[in-house]
Amino acid sequence: MSGDTSAMLGQAQTEGHSPCDDIYAGALDRIRNSMIALAVIFSATAWWKFGRPAALGFFLGCVIAYLNFHWLKNGVAHLADRVTDTSERQSGAGTVARFLLRYVLLAAVAYGILTSFPASLRGLLAGLFLPVGAIACEAAYELYLAVVRGI
Repeated sequence: MSGDTSAMLGQAQTEGHSPCDDIYAGALDRIRNSMIALAVIFSATAWWKFGRPAALGFFLGCVIAYLNFHWLKNGVAHLADRVTDTSERQSGAGTVARFLLRYVLLAAVAYGILTSFPASLRGLLAGLFLPVGAIACEAAYELYLAVVRGI
């Protein structure tokens, strides 16, 4: 471990947070940005390799996965605020209803896509796995930072 890194670790530990806190603080934004980048790259690749219906299905699957991720993040943040009681009080039934409505809306959109464009089924299913790719990118990034910084 270099002297600069040791000094940085010592300073961070005396301030009450670890160097990992800085890395984890931006994880959700990086995952969201990775999802957008992967959707564009893989949709273009699917268009070139498999044609328009597969690319359209993949892109719509990516949109559904992105919206699901965004709504899930907001739902969890809302529940965490409710548990810690740091925000204004809202009804628990409303939170659960919005949580379940998310799945109903996503299922309705997926059903509409599948009945309108049956050829896009494989692309749609592949696009739904977009968060997995984005989280894998984040894991690789955090591993890289841990190795480089010697954390």
